[in-house]
Amino acid sequence: MTDSALVGVWPLSPLQEGLLFHAVYDEEGIDVYVEQMITGLEGKLDSAVLRASWQALLDRHESLRAGFQRRASGAPVQLIMRRVTLPWREEDLSGLDADVARAESERLGIGERERRFDLAVPPLLRVLLVRVGPDEYRMMVTLHHLLLDGWSLPVLMRELWTCYEAGGSAHGLPPVTPYRDYLAWLARQNKEEAMAAWRKTLAGADEPTLVAPAEYNGAPAHSAMVSGRASKELDQALRDLTRRFHGLTLNTVVQAAWALVVGKLTGRRDVVFGASVAGRPLDLPGMESMLGLFINTVPVRVRFDPAQSVAELLTELQAEQAALVDYQYLSLSDIQRQAGPGATFDTIMAFESFPSGTNARKPPGGRPSGDEAERRGPGGLKFTEHGLRESINYPLGLVVGPSGGLGMRLSYRPDLFDEATAQGLVDQVLRVLGQMAADPETLVGRLDVVGEVERARVVAEWNATGAELPGGLILERIEAWVAAAPGVVAVRCGGESVSYGELDR
Repeated sequence: MTDSALVGVWPLSPLQEGLLFHAVYDEEGIDVYVEQMITGLEGKLDSAVLRASWQALLDRHESLRAGFQRRASGAPVQLIMRRVTLPWREEDLSGLDADVARAESERLGIGERERRFDLAVPPLLRVLLVRVGPDEYRMMVTLHHLLLDGWSLPVLMRELWTCYEAGGSAHGLPPVTPYRDYLAWLARQNKEEAMAAWRKTLAGADEPTLVAPAEYNGAPAHSAMVSGRASKELDQALRDLTRRFHGLTLNTVVQAAWALVVGKLTGRRDVVFGASVAGRPLDLPGMESMLGLFINTVPVRVRFDPAQSVAELLTELQAEQAALVDYQYLSLSDIQRQAGPGATFDTIMAFESFPSGTNARKPPGGRPSGDEAERRGPGGLKFTEHGLRESINYPLGLVVGPSGGLGMRLSYRPDLFDEATAQGLVDQVLRVLGQMAADPETLVGRLDVVGEVERARVVAEWNATGAELPGGLILERIEAWVAAAPGVVAVRCGGESVSYGELDR
């Protein structure tokens, strides 16, 4: 009797359900939840060992062997296969000019990302290894966000290079804590209690917070991106601010700044936006090394009064967020059903703080260069590039990370915002952060969100309606109009009108 090819049928996490819905909604268009990690490598790379290392990870982790299906009745499921074969592709461009080879590798990588996965057929991960020079490579890992979150990526890469150093074997790695343990934890939570907490938080929020026009219904498309980074002085000021107020986190400070910018965009003082939360329960053993999609998107509500101090705003927001930490597992669809239209938003923010030292993600705020990028890897290899191609299903999405100084990148829909406008929003967030850190006792109403450059554009450029007027009396000007255009209507009252010529009679 042979073993079954299927070894498990699992439920989905809340965000997996949402991503699956969007991914299958338009199966002919772009799947924005397909991501691509890019790693540059220099040295004597053994591609056969690298391929074996990736296969060892698929064999090791059940969550990487999941296929997703929506059943005709009941909830969608993920089907875990006993064995899957890694989709592996190698290309040798080392005979081309360096610039040509890199450009061609970019084209190949983009093509891999554009190619949709069949979500029912695992694995939802494939690897392209491009040789761009005698001892230079670009490894492009294309995967679906259904499988992994940002925290998982460094864990995955750490295990990969451990396997590589072991000749393609995972035997030296510690036992796996399976993702199904988290799904079981989810099933044990008190959903009714969580829904009551979210109803209370969002009570009185009656209208959506939307930056896109009401008639906007854009098709799925890849986002564009701009970035920014805090100065050393601002970094230090923000650290001082969080130390000054016990329990205040940098995440909360950035959330307040983002809320003020969104409030300026929407003309609101009661703002709701989405936050991407880690979702890894502290009471779940082994959660820090699990591979899977733990993150969730939940609403953040920020109400600000111009007469309120920055310190009061931050203290209130921190308290409100702390009260909801135990209920962040609830799905966004459940929250929105409970809270109504006020829980609807189209901007999102994520504060990324992942395990360090794994060389797995692009630092927020730009691509590393020089000594920062050229990090030592396994087997004498050197890391020369770390990049990530990703998109979001929102008009605006801010990702912030504290590693190496506060950096941020803003994903935006190019059909709604141009690059200059998007960059201006990043600059606004940094400007507001600087003002809050400089004087937390200042009033919220005195924070300058727009800034001098934007204000000059609105007041001086967009509102430049001044015009030269001829001299003389008003009566003389009217007489001139009578002579030049006697038939033009001068006065209208209801259905009656009088022309300039009739005024002269």
